[in-house]
Amino acid sequence: MNSILNVIKNRILTYEQKVLSLAREAENLLNVLNIDEEVQEYRDEGIICDLFEGNAPYRPRYIVPDYEKFMKRGSELLGLKPPQDIWEATNNLLILYKHVPSITSFPVYIGNIDKLLEPFIKDEDEAYRAIKLFLIHIDRTITDSFCHGNIGPEDTRAGRLILKAERELQNAVPNLSLKYSEYTPDDFAIDAINTALIAAKPSFANHGMFSKEFGEEYGIASCYNGLKIGGGSYTLVRLNLAKLAQRSENEGEFIDRVLPKAVKLMASYMDERIRFLVEETGFFETNFLVKEGLIYKEKFTAMFGMFGLAECVNCFVGSDKQEERFGHSERANDLGLKIIEKLEEEVNKHNNPHCKPFNGKFLLHAQVGIDTDKGTSPGCRIPIGEEPELHEHLIQSAKFHRFFPSGIGDIFKFDQTTKNNPEFILDIIKGVFSQKMRYLSLHGSDSDVIRITGYLVKRSEIEKLRKGEQVLQDTVALGLGAVDNQKVLERKVRSNE
Repeated sequence: MNSILNVIKNRILTYEQKVLSLAREAENLLNVLNIDEEVQEYRDEGIICDLFEGNAPYRPRYIVPDYEKFMKRGSELLGLKPPQDIWEATNNLLILYKHVPSITSFPVYIGNIDKLLEPFIKDEDEAYRAIKLFLIHIDRTITDSFCHGNIGPEDTRAGRLILKAERELQNAVPNLSLKYSEYTPDDFAIDAINTALIAAKPSFANHGMFSKEFGEEYGIASCYNGLKIGGGSYTLVRLNLAKLAQRSENEGEFIDRVLPKAVKLMASYMDERIRFLVEETGFFETNFLVKEGLIYKEKFTAMFGMFGLAECVNCFVGSDKQEERFGHSERANDLGLKIIEKLEEEVNKHNNPHCKPFNGKFLLHAQVGIDTDKGTSPGCRIPIGEEPELHEHLIQSAKFHRFFPSGIGDIFKFDQTTKNNPEFILDIIKGVFSQKMRYLSLHGSDSDVIRITGYLVKRSEIEKLRKGEQVLQDTVALGLGAVDNQKVLERKVRSNE
């Protein structure tokens, strides 16, 4: 009761943030999941973390609707006919977004927005005005920067107008990814790079890798999560490899005994969350997104997350010398790969009957961390403050990306000089994508909008919150925690010199 009253009395939360917080408090009063005692022990220790999904999951964590079908058919429940012009197109999408649930209660995926809007562009000046208002509306009403849209890989007028508007607006929401392929024109990619150096978006997704694993019908949602369009992910639970390493005497015991046991326990916990959602809540029998064919249960999977690989490896390396630690020494990097290979092997032994797209398998996900993480790095990333030179960093990071179809990424901060030479960054993207890097994010060292771990926040909004002022987006609080606990503002600055 005290926690509920604290929410009600909070003077920093907006009204909307209070309503969502109270809903979470209500859900967490329940105890409806059958959780094994040993699983609960791992949860209490912070080895297994469900990322605040709540005690009674009543909607999938991530939903990736088929917006193209919606644009062609309209919606019976919402009383919307297929749009006829750019104004109706943007208006229809904005209406539907209000009715797409997720763990955040906001849509984490808003579609391949350039392809959705391209057919309605007749006059580019009018279309730019409509797109700009569309993006402003999203930023002011979807007050959570896990909202994510896609553009590309083709060059489109809509894609160009979206990039132009983002450079002008410099809003944190929505997040954006450019699906980049070898067929993406260089000048379109340069346009995207110039935008990213100002607005920290779009990130660059390796279209060849994602389409090979998911087919052409995939979307990048939330931070950088690859999922099937028309589907999504029931849940995302993460395994803290850094804390798990403390249960082992040595790396051999960790790989042979401790890690396999932890995978089984976490998989069983994920099974229980999925069972309750699918079999008891009735979501897939009652939600209009299912009834109107915008999502299908058969296209949903679940994401087996991990983080803290660097600290796990360094625990076994047992050295404070940077040249011997993860990201620097061949031994440490090889051990990291060995751990992830074993993790993949153990996760693939598990089968869940409700996860149809990948034959019952959970998808590995390199989780980006949360605001309360201290001394534990996201996913497979090299710790901030220990980054090697750029080319070494890129080569080392790329080796891990093939294991994580549902998402992994690295972030690079570039100084102002690169704005005069965006071709330098394009060469990097082409090179690392040929080496099977899956996803790359960048922003300028002088940008107000910055990428925290996988989501975007304005530095100016973080400072407002630090002063006790209200802010519109609830993810600013996560950004503030990450700045203080994970030192995200201290990433190594890269240049083309």
